[in-house]
Amino acid sequence: MKKIVSILIVIVIIGLLVWKLGGSSTPIVSNPYQESTTTLPTSQTVKVSDKLSEYKNDELGFSIKYPTTWEKIESPSNVTFDVPTINTATNKNTIGSLQTKIDVISAKCAFPPVTTIKERDTLKVGDLSFNMISIANTLQGRNYFNRMYSLQKGSICYFFTFSSITLSPTSKGYTGAEAQKVGAQNKTLVDTADAQFKDMVKSFAFVVGPAGKDETQVSPKK
Repeated sequence: MKKIVSILIVIVIIGLLVWKLGGSSTPIVSNPYQESTTTLPTSQTVKVSDKLSEYKNDELGFSIKYPTTWEKIESPSNVTFDVPTINTATNKNTIGSLQTKIDVISAKCAFPPVTTIKERDTLKVGDLSFNMISIANTLQGRNYFNRMYSLQKGSICYFFTFSSITLSPTSKGYTGAEAQKVGAQNKTLVDTADAQFKDMVKSFAFVVGPAGKDETQVSPKK
């Protein structure tokens, strides 16, 4: 009888603990030694002039200069820059997206398989040689343009992408001379951002971050 009572008491205690933990609003703390999949690489951005900033990433191993007005978005394996396209009553445009991106990939560089290439070239920057292709097409009233550069260093590929999506002015209700004006403004914005993208690629440089400690050689603290 005493054994049965003891078992019942244990069951009740376990039930209360489960109920308390299940209803608790205290957040669960993750293992502090578990590597986070969302940790961003160590980087820094410095304004070098009124028009340019320098982005340096020790872990991804490169630095570039880019227009200060571009908005930077980082992830563990790449950095993206959104190019502003201000649309005002006196300066109208129908740009859907204007963006540049640098991916660092542990693989052999390869451009995406496409049937039509607008331009193919090689860009020399000091001792570095960048392969380049550009692609342009129109689909359902949208104009797509992409320019891509690739640079191989050992087993690492540095991949640079400029992409733009421009909506047809007529699809937004513009007609006649106004549509032509908006179309011209679209072209100016894309061409300007494309030229700035080329300058960004030309500013590319490899960097070496500070060496970390060899943990196998570090004596544990007592």
